[in-house]
Amino acid sequence: MAQERAHEEGQQHPIKLYLVVWGWLFVLSTCSYLVDYFGLEGYLRWSLILLFMVVKAGLIVAIFMHMAWERLALMYAILVPPGAVLLFVAIMAFESDYTHLTRVAFFGMGNVSAQNQAVEYQKSSGSER
Repeated sequence: MAQERAHEEGQQHPIKLYLVVWGWLFVLSTCSYLVDYFGLEGYLRWSLILLFMVVKAGLIVAIFMHMAWERLALMYAILVPPGAVLLFVAIMAFESDYTHLTRVAFFGMGNVSAQNQAVEYQKSSGSER
């Protein structure tokens, strides 16, 4: 009796749902492959690949990990930390551009200046011969 009651309380998902999600994962993987097959390059290529990757990960988390049927508090506990990490990575990327531009402004071009000095030295030493 207790086993029947526990079985009734458990969630049962139709196999059709899993097959449809599997089909979508196959289609999205094919689209990701076609991005390389058609030779797309640059930001478009990486944007499409990342888009397909995020959608596939979302489907896997929502359906196969049963996140779609969980309480909102549990979803926040699992999904907010990666979102915060992505936010901090974006802030660091923005900060790195600022730091690089500041260093170039204050310290010059670095190796480019050293290369110019080496070329000038070779020219001056070559003209003395």
